[in-house]
Amino acid sequence: MRRWFAIPLWKRVLAGLALGVLLGALWPAAAPSIMIFGDLFVRGIRMLVAPIVLVTIAAGITSLGDPARLGPLGIRTVGLFAMTTAVAVSIGMCIATLIRPGEGAPIAGVVAKSLGTPVTLYDQIVGIVPLNIVEALANGDMLALIFVAILTGVATVLSGEQGRPFANLLQAMSAVLLRIVGIVMELTPFGVLALIANAVATGGASVFVNIGWLALAVVVGSAMQILVVHALIIRVLARLPFLPFLRGIIDPLVVAFSTASSSATLPVAMDAADRKLGIDRSIYSTVLPLGASIGKDGTAMYVGLLSIFCLQALDVPMEPATYGVVLVTGALAAFGTAPVPSASLFMLAAVMSAVGVSPEQTALVVGFVLPFDRLLDMTRTVPSASANLAVAMAVARSEGAIGEAR
Repeated sequence: MRRWFAIPLWKRVLAGLALGVLLGALWPAAAPSIMIFGDLFVRGIRMLVAPIVLVTIAAGITSLGDPARLGPLGIRTVGLFAMTTAVAVSIGMCIATLIRPGEGAPIAGVVAKSLGTPVTLYDQIVGIVPLNIVEALANGDMLALIFVAILTGVATVLSGEQGRPFANLLQAMSAVLLRIVGIVMELTPFGVLALIANAVATGGASVFVNIGWLALAVVVGSAMQILVVHALIIRVLARLPFLPFLRGIIDPLVVAFSTASSSATLPVAMDAADRKLGIDRSIYSTVLPLGASIGKDGTAMYVGLLSIFCLQALDVPMEPATYGVVLVTGALAAFGTAPVPSASLFMLAAVMSAVGVSPEQTALVVGFVLPFDRLLDMTRTVPSASANLAVAMAVARSEGAIGEAR
């Protein structure tokens, strides 16, 4: 046991990833037998997400102390996420225009997949304020929980000395939750092994053979977002070297790839921000949960990419105005996407309706892509996790709340 724990966690996780690929490829029949470990791992992380968002954002705000810091910190955080989201949509659109993965896509005869009832902008805005806090906590309604957490933290700070005991309670609860995260993280190698083995066993190499050009575009777009956009954020805004940052976020990136969920990656990202990146808790406990809901670089890139793919597959004429509409609506749709697997596919209808594509036509494209979407979703979740931590680093630098030596 001592030898096992002496190995760095990221090495154990990568070993689990490699074994999962081998098991899924060489012995696919065994993958369902170990999937229970993957399910338990994902459930353990998801169990922590809602309480972590509620407690750590409130605790992070109380750690700031000075109410005057709350406004600039929030504006800076949201502004950076808006910038990276818009850039990600643009990258996805450019790559799709160059590679042209949608031309000749065999969507004729594909069974349309229902997109469900679209949520209106009015409902999204009104839903931020929950009717019942307990219900929002039980349902994992992230935007509602963030609203309640911010309200609780601000009220605690404004209460002054009377609110100090509650602030101390929030800090203690946050410390306990992060310790639970550390315990659950020790299960990561086994969870990753099971999840990857099952994904490879069910999809296999045909996932990338049958829809290879789209897969290539997703990989290129994800790599550009991390190695160019996020590298510039670290080098220019955080004024730190990029490679040490990249080494420090390996664990969150592997979990993001394994679970295909920004929300499920949140506890791991907070652990990395604390232990490996040296970000002050008052910053990462506020920025990272917010980023899990609105920092969707991978989703934004994929929405832009898939929108152009859809227009190419349906042979819709591309005009400059069309690109502009896709850029704006794609960025807004990415901001509102739930942090769960394959959610971006179902935001496609909102973007396509803005350029005159009917829901029935969009459903055909979704029906074509959906069988192959799991590994694509795993890939595009990685830049979302990277964006969250890069923005946290930049905000921490601006606030003087980063341990540069670490």
